[in-house]
Amino acid sequence: MRIAVPAETRPGERRVAAVPDTVAPLVQAGHVVVVQSGAGAQALSDDESYRAVGAQVVDGDVLAGADVVLHVRPLLPADIARLKPGAVTVGFLSPSAEPDGVRALRDAQVTAFSVELVPRISRAQSMDALTSQALVGGYRCALEAAMRLPRFFPLFMTAAGTVPPARVLVLGAGVAGLQAIATAKRLGAVVEAYDVRPASADEVRSMGATFVQLDLESIEGAGGYAREMGEDRAARQRELLAPFVARSDALITTAAVPGRPAPLLVTREMVAAMKPGSVVVDLAAESGGNVEGSIAGEAIQVGRVIQVGMADAASAMPVDASRLYAKNLTNLLALMVSGDGELVVDLDDEVLAGACVTHAGDVLHEPTRLLLEEGS
Repeated sequence: MRIAVPAETRPGERRVAAVPDTVAPLVQAGHVVVVQSGAGAQALSDDESYRAVGAQVVDGDVLAGADVVLHVRPLLPADIARLKPGAVTVGFLSPSAEPDGVRALRDAQVTAFSVELVPRISRAQSMDALTSQALVGGYRCALEAAMRLPRFFPLFMTAAGTVPPARVLVLGAGVAGLQAIATAKRLGAVVEAYDVRPASADEVRSMGATFVQLDLESIEGAGGYAREMGEDRAARQRELLAPFVARSDALITTAAVPGRPAPLLVTREMVAAMKPGSVVVDLAAESGGNVEGSIAGEAIQVGRVIQVGMADAASAMPVDASRLYAKNLTNLLALMVSGDGELVVDLDDEVLAGACVTHAGDVLHEPTRLLLEEGS
């Protein structure tokens, strides 16, 4: 089997879909792994490190003739056109945001697996790239807040007086939120957190934070994710959160609904009511933002508050993000390799079926298929 690892070309993307540690077992199993020169450079995996584990490193196109393509960001239609019919791609697809790419995969007769759609079941945990990359993103958000806040996170008791700890509020207690909580706590802050799912309260407390209780009904969706809320409830939630936001030195928002725009949790007026010098870090800025006015990749001033819209958060730490992501992909790929090393796509497997977007000229993922039909 010929496995291709192209260099990522999207602006800001520094990760790579395979690192030498994940390439080595593929080569040992008898597969040919072709890595585009420079693909791992920004993740500190140079060409020589790939060659040392048996990969082929080439300067030109690695997609033509590939049986499997491992990638991070969605492939561009021009890249997809170079794939042979029956090829398999594994990576992020963003099907709702990039319908042209899905159409290209369908028309090219490519079988495409979207790691965003890997079912959240126990046997698929090692393949869950959303979780591994959210961990990196949450950690990075806490560091961003600490670096930008013009005061200490921890308590200091000195001969010159006592410096009180910073107060940090985290909205959204999924993987990213919990990692932001844990990192802020390790840095010494006093942390509060809120999530629409009451079940997350115990996880928040286990991290040493205080769970914010609001007088609202829960809205937990399938697979442990939050689901969308009505506007009346959203407005009431913002009203109840306002005093918690106002007393915080740093606000970190990580709430997301898979396949949908990020929910608006904090208005511009709520940000403006924070203390001078406070910091807001919005991890969801790329999908619309949890905080009104967030711009992905930019820091803006709202009154005397700095509001940071995160972009490519996981890519900001490409070494470990790539290591985790690459392992997710090889674990998913292992479900498609038969005992004699042949590529076998078994769509009776619930993990593969759940993650498959296109196959044999059809769009199998129902929400994506309906979206394409609406846009045609």
